Amino acid sequence: MKTRKIIGIFSLVVILGGTIACYIFYKKILASNTKFEDKEMAVFLPTGSSFEDVKKVMSPLTENPESFEWVAGLKKYDQNVKSGKFIITKGMSNNDIIVALRNPVTVKVSFNNQETIQNLAGRLSHQLEPDSLAILTAFTDKTFLDENGLTEDNVLSIFIPNSYEFYWNTTATKVRDKMIKEYRKFWNPERTAKAEALGLTPLQVSALASIVHKETVKTDERPRVAGVYLNRLAKGMKLEADPTVIYAIKKSSGDFNQVIKRVLYKDLVIDSPYNTYKNNGLPPGPIAMPDVTAIDAVLNAEKHNYIYFCASVTNFGYHEFAVTPAQHEVNRQKYVAWVEKMGIKR
Repeated sequence: MKTRKIIGIFSLVVILGGTIACYIFYKKILASNTKFEDKEMAVFLPTGSSFEDVKKVMSPLTENPESFEWVAGLKKYDQNVKSGKFIITKGMSNNDIIVALRNPVTVKVSFNNQETIQNLAGRLSHQLEPDSLAILTAFTDKTFLDENGLTEDNVLSIFIPNSYEFYWNTTATKVRDKMIKEYRKFWNPERTAKAEALGLTPLQVSALASIVHKETVKTDERPRVAGVYLNRLAKGMKLEADPTVIYAIKKSSGDFNQVIKRVLYKDLVIDSPYNTYKNNGLPPGPIAMPDVTAIDAVLNAEKHNYIYFCASVTNFGYHEFAVTPAQHEVNRQKYVAWVEKMGIKR
């Protein structure tokens, strides 16, 4: 009887001990171990991160950092740390966190309205791990430029404004390789054939599209504006595009953040290959990153006889178009009078 009682007590102790062990095991592995209020947190682990780096990042995000470290060791994560961007969701257990830290997520990278490859490199560096110098170096690498028929002046053309998915820690070289691939995909046989019909290369189309893009924000007007410039090119006329002069001024000063609302007569003689008042043909590269509507506006330009256009003072945002110099002068005088009335000096 006494033996049976001892066995019963021993069994109870074993069961209780097992229950406590299971609870501790559950608590460490499967119970929630997050302590942030937001629904989720993004965790960034740079290339080459060690488990010590992971612990520093995760410590403020976990209720019990020691249990996280224990589970990481149990699952051998501490021996195989991955870099990248990871999403940790509120209420995750240590097990869930380890699973999340083994599966980097992609980031959506977007860009538009950049005027130089330098500015674009800066924009990309705010969205990806590589710094602006690494990105700029990759895209201005001489071998890369030569292999793709590009120059530092026109390399901006390969960037088609859109949203692209990358892993956050993608190298600058891989970013470059993807962008040239996307550029080739954009210039499909249909677009390439339309460019050839105009007597232009895709790079020349991008240069002209950048001028059209800067001339008007009205996408429905862009094919008409493109038609004007194509008419000028066909007649052997200078493009005489004010946005190219503005670009030349900015490039000369090195200040692309300055706002220039008015082009003055003295600006028209600036010595720059981008000044289309002095030089025939297209500038050596785009003066900005044209969006798809501007590129397609050139490829599908409106056919008309207009040679001139001037900002409208009655339909703001749009332009008045003219066939003859006399017609254009009437429109120009209206615009000059409006500018003087508004007191716009520069």
